[in-house]
Amino acid sequence: MVDSIANTNPTFKQLLRSPTLLLAFGFGSGLSPKAPGTVGTLAAIPLWWLLAQLPLAGYLSVVLISAIVGIYICDQAAKTMGVHDHGGIVWDEFVGFWIAMAALPVTWSSLLLGFVLFRLFDILKPWPISWLDKKVSGGFGIMVDDVIAGLAAAAVIALLGAAGLI
Repeated sequence: MVDSIANTNPTFKQLLRSPTLLLAFGFGSGLSPKAPGTVGTLAAIPLWWLLAQLPLAGYLSVVLISAIVGIYICDQAAKTMGVHDHGGIVWDEFVGFWIAMAALPVTWSSLLLGFVLFRLFDILKPWPISWLDKKVSGGFGIMVDDVIAGLAAAAVIALLGAAGLI
């Protein structure tokens, strides 16, 4: 187990000693000194490409399991870090992005659209995302705002598709 590293960023060596921190910090992407959430979302792209090869039911099952396990991972990482939602914890971005990208074709245009919409919802946090971000704590609180941001991005993509705009 990694010793408490409250109020600091872990080193990559510390991440490698803790599978929980390694996942929570997005395989190291959350260590980025600038925009770790965006870098974490970028790091989720190769895994999305692999997930997109699965049938939709398999894709959704992996995302659901990742979200449930993410509650534990993010909770444990937050306790280790001594901060409720440390900026380097990006597993929630991985899952939120995968939700936004569910059922989309693997194309540059769908990737760009899903990425931009997810990041906008995650950064701007319109209601109810902002309310959840402020009021819900623990690992569930870390995960839920990004899950809702992913669902909001997916809904916008679905509306654009239904309107024939994509």
